[in-house]
Amino acid sequence: MLNVTNIVKDYEVNSKKVRVLNDINFSVKNGEILGITGKSGSGKSTLLKILRGVEPFDEGSFELNGDTFTPKSGMEGTKKLGKTTAIHLQRTFGLWTGPAIENIIRKLNYLREGHESLPRKSSPHYQDMYDKSMTYLKLVGMEHKALHAANLLSGGEKQRIIIARQLAANPKLLLLDEPVTMTGPDTKQEVLDAIKDLKNTLNIPIIVVSHLPEIHMYLADRLLFIENGEILEEGDPKTVLKHFLRDLKPKVELAPAPEKEVIIKVKDVSKRLALIRVGEVLNIKDLSLDINKGEILSFIGPSGAGKTTLLKIIEGLVEPKSGYVNYLHDGEWLDITHFSKKRMDLRSRISIMHQEFTMSPHSTVRDQIAFRLSIKMTGAIDYAREKAAELGISDEKLDMIYQLPDMSEDVKSQALQDMQLSLDIFPKLFPHVPDTDVEKYSKRVFDAMDLPMEVLDKTPYQISGGEHVRAFIALALATSPDILMLDEPFGDLDPVTLRDVTNSLKNINARFGTTIVLVSHHMDFVKEVAHRTILIDNGAIIMDGESGEVCQHLIDMSNATYLEHTIEELSK
Repeated sequence: MLNVTNIVKDYEVNSKKVRVLNDINFSVKNGEILGITGKSGSGKSTLLKILRGVEPFDEGSFELNGDTFTPKSGMEGTKKLGKTTAIHLQRTFGLWTGPAIENIIRKLNYLREGHESLPRKSSPHYQDMYDKSMTYLKLVGMEHKALHAANLLSGGEKQRIIIARQLAANPKLLLLDEPVTMTGPDTKQEVLDAIKDLKNTLNIPIIVVSHLPEIHMYLADRLLFIENGEILEEGDPKTVLKHFLRDLKPKVELAPAPEKEVIIKVKDVSKRLALIRVGEVLNIKDLSLDINKGEILSFIGPSGAGKTTLLKIIEGLVEPKSGYVNYLHDGEWLDITHFSKKRMDLRSRISIMHQEFTMSPHSTVRDQIAFRLSIKMTGAIDYAREKAAELGISDEKLDMIYQLPDMSEDVKSQALQDMQLSLDIFPKLFPHVPDTDVEKYSKRVFDAMDLPMEVLDKTPYQISGGEHVRAFIALALATSPDILMLDEPFGDLDPVTLRDVTNSLKNINARFGTTIVLVSHHMDFVKEVAHRTILIDNGAIIMDGESGEVCQHLIDMSNATYLEHTIEELSK
């Protein structure tokens, strides 16, 4: 059993003390699942880290398995919690290559020897570790995949292997922080059912932090609602969720779907992704589709279906093996998948937001919008071509440099390294943007995003989670792009904040006619925001049509019974 008493946690931000948890009290029985919900930044994940022993706290105590932990428990308490608790953090997918069971064997070897080297099969302990590993795989329903290559497992299977690794430590408390956030309905269902089974077989306290109401309705015996670091309510999940969703704003009406005017043609695109010696992972073959001007189009599908790869091909960031992606640009069709002198001009009309979207923590929103404007505003490309000629940079290399701001941080860093360049290449190539231009371009977008102009002069850590996401969208939209591409950037948002962002996207589409193409695992979000939805599975289009019908087809395919309750139903 876990008992938490008067936990207090303070952070220091800019020499000021900020209280993130205040007088937290609750208990969890053995064999009980406690859900914790709340808005982004309410303190949920911090609480779990305290219980894990990786985050210090300032006041209070908690009891677990006969031991009491206080702020003075020090390294001894940290070590003890490391051995008696297990935690699964959001967006955690790291596994060793090789057979799935070896991931568990390595964890057992770490507990025995202090390192995760794979023991020899001739070791006197190997068979015992193998048998124990199989037991843990059975707990999560993965014994039949014990000898399958871990890197070829589905997203849900990988998540269950990660949970099995945690169980190998024989924990007395299991902590799950957004364990299914960035996965499709099929994967979510697999992992949620595994967690339900663990409740009965382990008989230990389990805490699940999630902002998704449907997760708590499916899993939780009781629910805590945390806001501004304090417990506002505790009790029956349905009752608590109703109060949590009290601030959910009404839906902005989606503008009518525009007349069909094709502006992007994807024709006979093929792309095969494989890992050497371990087989095929994804095979997109002869895929074709049209995207219409001014529509909001969503791609959905099971985890690993090929949605993100297809979007990157459409964005021109991944080159297909065959086929083409043509954009209607200034009255002519341009293939974005191959270099041409006009491709930069085309890219200036497109903004991209990836799953790993981030804003520089030390720069103001104004500075970051100024950087984006310097690259994509009218006249920036002609200026860059002149500077590139002076610096001896070819058109092809300039084209590659121009792609970088639309790439994820890790890909951008590697590309710069490959070209033997650093980030200071951008001020050398692109013009300075005065503050007056930043405000002129920002105001109409901030109005549509319901963002106060004061946000311009704040850094990301000075604004709320919802403002952070909307500020990033405003950053993507400040250059007045014709097309906005979004790859699951909102998976970490609570439903109240997500409604604000969803309404903002619909406002942008209605006011400016922006074509929006997005990938999402969130069925309620897709039903609400998209004119049209395409279901992808195994690299092929399964269904293309009205969003509600297509989403329901995926839910039925996935046997996603956890989606029985909708946000609208729970908020009434």
